[in-house]
Amino acid sequence: MANNAFGIDLGTNNIKIYSKGEDHIMVEKNMIAIENKNVLFAYGNSAYEMYEKAPNNIHISYPLSSGVIADIKNMETLVRYFITDLQKGNTKPADFYIAVPTDVTEVEKRAFYDLVKDANVKAKKIMVVEKAVADGLGLDIDVKNAQGVLVVNVGYETTEISILSLGGIVLSRLIKTGGLKFDEAIRAAVRKEFSLIIGGKTSETVKISLKELEQAGKGAIVYGRDIVTGLPVEREIPTKLVNECLEEHFNTIVDNVKVILERTPPELAADIYRHGIYLTGGASQISHLEERLASGTGLKVNVSDNPTESVVIGLAKIIKDDNYKSVAYAIEGMSK
Repeated sequence: MANNAFGIDLGTNNIKIYSKGEDHIMVEKNMIAIENKNVLFAYGNSAYEMYEKAPNNIHISYPLSSGVIADIKNMETLVRYFITDLQKGNTKPADFYIAVPTDVTEVEKRAFYDLVKDANVKAKKIMVVEKAVADGLGLDIDVKNAQGVLVVNVGYETTEISILSLGGIVLSRLIKTGGLKFDEAIRAAVRKEFSLIIGGKTSETVKISLKELEQAGKGAIVYGRDIVTGLPVEREIPTKLVNECLEEHFNTIVDNVKVILERTPPELAADIYRHGIYLTGGASQISHLEERLASGTGLKVNVSDNPTESVVIGLAKIIKDDNYKSVAYAIEGMSK
C-alpha cells in the first residue's frame, strides 16, 4: 500500500487535506487572490486576510459554490499549491481520495475527479468517497453495518442531510442553507435595526462568538459604516437580535430533516430513534441549532467533537484502514 496518499475534502469555505506521509490534517481557507486577472497573488488563509480589503486589480474568490466546483482553473491551482506545500516542494506520485457531495449530478461528481487528474499533482490513483459516508467514519460510526444513521452536515453554503446504512447512502438531501446564510441574516438584521452596514467577516465573527457572548451576558461589539452619516461607527448588538434573525434558517434545516425522516424505511427509522441525529459541519457549532434540532424532531442530537474536520478524518480512516477501502470507488474511465 502506498505510503504517499492524500484525502481531500473540498469545502466551500475551508479546504481540508489529510497527508498520510505526515499523518497530519491541513485546514486552510478555500480562497484564491488573483492579480491583474492572471497572476497568483495569494491563496488559502493569506487570501482570506485580504478579503473585502483588496484593491480593484486583485480579485479574491471562492472557487467552490454550494459544494460544487464553480471555477475549475483556480481550484486546480489551489490543489496544486496546497499539495506541493504538504510535500515540501517535492511532488511525488500519490493516491488521492476525494470526498464528493451525494446530491449533485454525475457531471459535477466527475469534475472532482478531473480536478485532481488535471492539477499536475502526479496522481496515481483517484478514488471518490461519498461525503456523508466519510462524515460517518469521522464521527466514529461503523458505517458498514446494517444500522440506520442520520448525519446532518451544516456547511458554509449547504446542509447535507443523509441516512447511511451498510456503507452506502439510503436517502440524501442537499439544501442551500448554511453558514453563509446565517452571516447574511446577521448583516440584514444589523442593517435594519441599527442602520449599520457590516462586512461578511464581521458577521461571521459575531456568529462564531455568539455562544460565549450569551454565557457572559454581553452583546457583540461590531464596527461598520452608518447608513445615515456614511461614517465608520462602533455598535453593541444584542445577542437576542442575532438569535431571532437565525430562527428562520434553523427552521428550514429542521423541516428538511423531517422530510427525510418521513421517507425513511421503518426499520432504519427505529435505529435513528435509538441513536439520534449526528450533527457535524463547520457551521453546526452555531448557538441554539442543536437545541432547535432536538426540539423540532424529538430526537437526541449527537454533536461532533471536531465538526469542521469530520469528513477529512473519515478520509484518513479509509486511507489507513483496509477494512474501509470498499466505501471508496473509482469513476468510470479512470485508471485503477
